[in-house]
Amino acid sequence: MAPTPPKRAMVIVAHPDDPEFFCGGTVALWCTTGTEVIYLILTNGNKGSDDPTQTPETLAKIRQKEQQAAANLLGVKEIIFFDEPDGELISTLKLRKQVVAQIRKHRPDAVIALDPTRFFFENRSINHADHRAAGEVAIDAIYPAARNRMYHPELLEEGLEPHTVKDIFIVEPEQPTAYVDITDVFETKLNATLCHTSQIADPEGSVERWRKRATITDEYGRQVMREGFRVMNVG
Repeated sequence: MAPTPPKRAMVIVAHPDDPEFFCGGTVALWCTTGTEVIYLILTNGNKGSDDPTQTPETLAKIRQKEQQAAANLLGVKEIIFFDEPDGELISTLKLRKQVVAQIRKHRPDAVIALDPTRFFFENRSINHADHRAAGEVAIDAIYPAARNRMYHPELLEEGLEPHTVKDIFIVEPEQPTAYVDITDVFETKLNATLCHTSQIADPEGSVERWRKRATITDEYGRQVMREGFRVMNVG
């Protein structure tokens, strides 16, 4: 199943680089069809380095620039940086309200979010705690808070009326329900992902791994590249 590109979409993630790593091909594809894409980056990524000469303050600035460069390549309309400390993200009512405000302001038809239930990626890695927290706050903001005027009533005074998100795309679930064919935009995804130079120690090896993970042979024997999602219609 290839979901129809929405008119407006929002990507809610934890760190600079999450959009490109998790769903950069889908974002690139949607942007080419005219989808208006907004990023919400909840943390500043200031702990994403083992370099003893690096400082959290400098790293946060570097990663913000990398994220902007990557988004520009994909055609993203706007990035909203929340600047929460990396590694300390918690799904609080305050943070939920901030996300609800952005959902009501930009009124996306679809939201791409991280999976709050995913602790492991098979036997190869542990999911970052910030990813789980970002997924939780995104889902709780979508339902019921963004659509219910009784939640955060002070937002009504700012002119932010309730908004119902139609579809949620959960990235890298254990059991995808839909796939997006990103074959035609895979090189764009790669180039955008490689903008995050502070996070990629081995660019050539990383590219090889990304190609391998994305590629399948379809029923016609063709090599195609895809991104998988759990898609839920909640509208």
